[in-house]
Amino acid sequence: MANSAQARKRARQAEKHRQHNTSQRSMLRTSVKKVVKAIAAGNQAEAQAAYQAAVPLVDRMANKGLIHKNKAARHKSRLNAHIRAMTSC
Repeated sequence: MANSAQARKRARQAEKHRQHNTSQRSMLRTSVKKVVKAIAAGNQAEAQAAYQAAVPLVDRMANKGLIHKNKAARHKSRLNAHIRAMTSC
């Protein structure tokens, strides 16, 4: 348990940041899932629209350090590859 005033304040701040990060991470996952769901449904137009909405969000979370930049690039690359594959089918 925090004994000093500084430690108590840092504990409060850490909890606030943890909750904010959890919310941001949930929003990120939801946006990625929307793209995956549209791809699974075979709806290319909807998948493309969801992808266009998800990309800035993924980039923003990577810039904030919530996820690693390589993970952001991997998500975008894989989702885009799945959408492009829908065109050739």
